Amino acid sequence: MHIVVCMKQVPDSAQIRVHPVTNTIMRQGVPTIINPYDLFAIEEALRLRDQFGGEVTVLTMGPPSAEDSLRKALSFGVDRAVLLTDRFFAGADTLATTYALATALKKIGAEFGAPDIVFTGKQTIDGDTAQVGPGVAKRLGYIQLTYVSKINSVDVEKRLIEVERRAEGGVQQLQSRLPCLITILEGVNEIRVGSLTDALKAARAKLVRWSAQDAGVEDITKCGLRGSPTIVKKVFAPQPRATKAEFIELGDKPGEALVEALFQRQTNLESELEKLARGY
Repeated sequence: MHIVVCMKQVPDSAQIRVHPVTNTIMRQGVPTIINPYDLFAIEEALRLRDQFGGEVTVLTMGPPSAEDSLRKALSFGVDRAVLLTDRFFAGADTLATTYALATALKKIGAEFGAPDIVFTGKQTIDGDTAQVGPGVAKRLGYIQLTYVSKINSVDVEKRLIEVERRAEGGVQQLQSRLPCLITILEGVNEIRVGSLTDALKAARAKLVRWSAQDAGVEDITKCGLRGSPTIVKKVFAPQPRATKAEFIELGDKPGEALVEALFQRQTNLESELEKLARGY
């Protein structure tokens, strides 16, 4: 079984800075970490490898400094790390990112074997869109299983997987064919502590480094800022409210006092409730 984890090196959310002109995240000089949600994806991939055998490959797109996060992933016991780095990838939104990652995944399939499962975290803490995983699945033609909270079973011979995913109002139990792409939720497992042997191997490991050309990107205009239709018009910190919270003394009849206070402050509330009662 070949499992690929798409992970991302992200700025420490406590120290993020935004470029005042381009409105993109400034990564220079900001401490970086592995996207926390991706750590659960890495652990789940390693558990499946330990159970069924095979290899786990981690893939990330980013600047050369993303090598640090890849080596951290290798220290957990990952078999291979691929860094997709090129100036053409800079400033990519989710559309351009999925194009580059999907292209690299095809290259990984050709070089190291087609992935049976592709894992991602449910989202990243810097973008918070949760679009990259589904976007990659769409480009590859993979079945997508999002917000997965548990993998119940995998049948390698029959090429089937059963999972539980969090849904609005409950939990869904799904069965899917392989290959598939899974976006994993936080807290689904306990992230292992890598061994000293794995840490030493990670420090000496030779990473696979691909430029856009190496990865087989055919259309550079679909990458980076040029291939990103998303426009951030303005980035700003929310302004504090000028008004302060008001303390309402409820007395001996809290229910009646609260209703009266609401009606006094919302003059149109009574008419709105009447409309709802009449059904329009």
